[in-house]
Amino acid sequence: GVDAVGENRVQEMLQKHGQGAYDGAELHFIGHLQTNKARHVVGRVELLQSLDSIRLAEAVDRTAAAMGIRQKALVEVNVGGEPSKSGLGLYDFHKSFSQILELSHICVCGLMAIPPIVDAAGSSRKYYDIMRKLFVDIIPDLSHNTCSPVLSMGMSDDFEEAIEAGATMIRVGTALFGYRR
Repeated sequence: GVDAVGENRVQEMLQKHGQGAYDGAELHFIGHLQTNKARHVVGRVELLQSLDSIRLAEAVDRTAAAMGIRQKALVEVNVGGEPSKSGLGLYDFHKSFSQILELSHICVCGLMAIPPIVDAAGSSRKYYDIMRKLFVDIIPDLSHNTCSPVLSMGMSDDFEEAIEAGATMIRVGTALFGYRR
């Protein structure tokens, strides 16, 4: 019944891909992707969920152009402004997002975010509401794309809040497989 699986490490993805681990399900890459590793991900995944900078977008675009494809991707937003996390910042989001939309070998399908870790239940909701507003704002920009608009946010500990705020995709690996060692 699983229709999409995600990986967040390139090396593990390549190893499992070679073993046929993803046969029968869409493969999404959800981790931080270094520009020099874009060539290992582009064309192998249905959806790159962590397009986190213009520099990475340009690398993905070049790789996809060389392969003669358009790579589907979500633009990652650093909704909490955390220095330790990747993603476009809220301050210059629209300018950077517009630049990414101009790249002809990337099909932007929507947005992805991982909000700051919070202590109290319900505390992530303000970040999810910000993401929902951004998502609604960019939907007209996605009208030329062939994919349904995606708002990927929420993980095993807070997916219910994310769904209430409008997430169309959640990531629940920990709930299924346990904490990573």
